[in-house]
Amino acid sequence: MPTVKLVDPDTADPRIKAVFDDIKATKKIDWVPAIWRALANHPEHLELCWSRLKAIMQPGTLDMMTKEMLAMAVSITNGCSYCINSHTAAAMKFGMTKEQHGEALGVIGLFNQMNKLAEAFQIEPDVLPPTD
Repeated sequence: MPTVKLVDPDTADPRIKAVFDDIKATKKIDWVPAIWRALANHPEHLELCWSRLKAIMQPGTLDMMTKEMLAMAVSITNGCSYCINSHTAAAMKFGMTKEQHGEALGVIGLFNQMNKLAEAFQIEPDVLPPTD
């Protein structure tokens, strides 16, 4: 159950309506997902989150399927069922197969375990990325 009332997608508030309209146009959908309706309780936060997501989650040197798979992995690690479902569906929309999904889940599970073990052992990194 939400901890806030979800803002009506047909709101008359021009600030919120502008973001909702942009979300629908950008995502090519005819509805406003619940996360955005919850964030609309604080229009400045809604605008900030939407502008950051819109800037980052667009094609770049990483393709959209990869970006959505990364979002899916973080969502799984953080235990957010709303985001797990959203980003899994988006990754599939961008071409992730069931085989790739299963393989990704194996990698996510493995490295969640390995990260916890390394943290529990409190060992210092001995392999570092290049700084140049």
